[in-house]
Amino acid sequence: MRKASTAIFFLLFFQYTIAQGDSICGIRISLLTCTPGHELYSTFGHSALRVTDTTTGEDIIYNYGTFDFDDPGFYSKFVRGKLLYFVSIEEFENFLEGYKYEQRGITEQVLNLSCSEKQKLVAALRENAKEENKYYKYDFVYDNCTTRLRDIVFKNANGSTITKEIRPNGRTTFRNLIHEYLDKSYQYWSKLGIDILLAKPIDKNITNSEAMFLPDYLLKAFDSTTVSNRKLVSQKKVILPPALGASKASLVPPFFLFTILFLLIAALTFFKALNGFFSVFDFILFFVVGALGLLILFMWFGTDHQACRSNFNILWAFPLHFIVVFFIYQKWNWLRYYFLTNSIVLLILMVCWKWLPQEMNNSLLPIVALLVLRSFMRFKK
Repeated sequence: MRKASTAIFFLLFFQYTIAQGDSICGIRISLLTCTPGHELYSTFGHSALRVTDTTTGEDIIYNYGTFDFDDPGFYSKFVRGKLLYFVSIEEFENFLEGYKYEQRGITEQVLNLSCSEKQKLVAALRENAKEENKYYKYDFVYDNCTTRLRDIVFKNANGSTITKEIRPNGRTTFRNLIHEYLDKSYQYWSKLGIDILLAKPIDKNITNSEAMFLPDYLLKAFDSTTVSNRKLVSQKKVILPPALGASKASLVPPFFLFTILFLLIAALTFFKALNGFFSVFDFILFFVVGALGLLILFMWFGTDHQACRSNFNILWAFPLHFIVVFFIYQKWNWLRYYFLTNSIVLLILMVCWKWLPQEMNNSLLPIVALLVLRSFMRFKK
């Protein structure tokens, strides 16, 4: 009995010591999730880590989403996927004021970490923020300012982390989640541009962990994560309610506009008096489509953007049009059959549209139909 009492005493003393150590640690770490803004760059929201230390009076933000506009060749590096992002540190009050100005909200989740875990995490953040370590090559889906927070928190938690299912359904892709944000903010033209340039790699079935590339999904993940049967989040609150109203569609959706264009051109196609007009129209149409095809090729082979590889949009935005269009007025037999072949390929593409390995934007269907029509008319002429 005496041995049992002694064992219980030491167990209680040990637990009390740990609790006291945590309470006098003075460090409080929380995940901040910021609501989306109206601009495209802010459509997906933002995440950062807040570290408060009562012993030093610090209240700072570690932000992995910083880049330098003054970087020489900024735009070139950005387009080619070579722009380096970096970890920055700023005062919480400055961070808060910035989001107040943008009228965007902030939700805070206080992390339920032991003192030793907090110290490890702060040490890792400080190490990351050193000049020689702070830069990294940003990847929109695999290595961004949100996934970096996921990795550093989970890595420095003592014990195994288990996260409940956060994906909307079992068949969820990167594109599905991107569309969710763009549809919510009525950014249909941005959605079209993204769907043209981001290719087959973002249509893979993603894991629960990969879904955390977006701020809202990291928030959901932290809410449903346990570390060795202990909840990761101890407290959650809104520290800045969003004052920004919901976005409203300000432009005509592309599908509607492209459908009107197709119907108009289809109606005018059989008027022989408009042959001169269609000579100019066809040149512009195939020139623009060919130029877009060259851009797709460049993003595929000339940049570091993994998400732009294996792009099936090249089947309708065929790069060779950019060269052929300069011979469009010639009466060469091979030119006729070039356009006939193009119309047949595009018809097959439209039939297989829903079964392609890459999800294609339906707003492009009227454009593909227009290319079929004008290719066939070039063949006949």
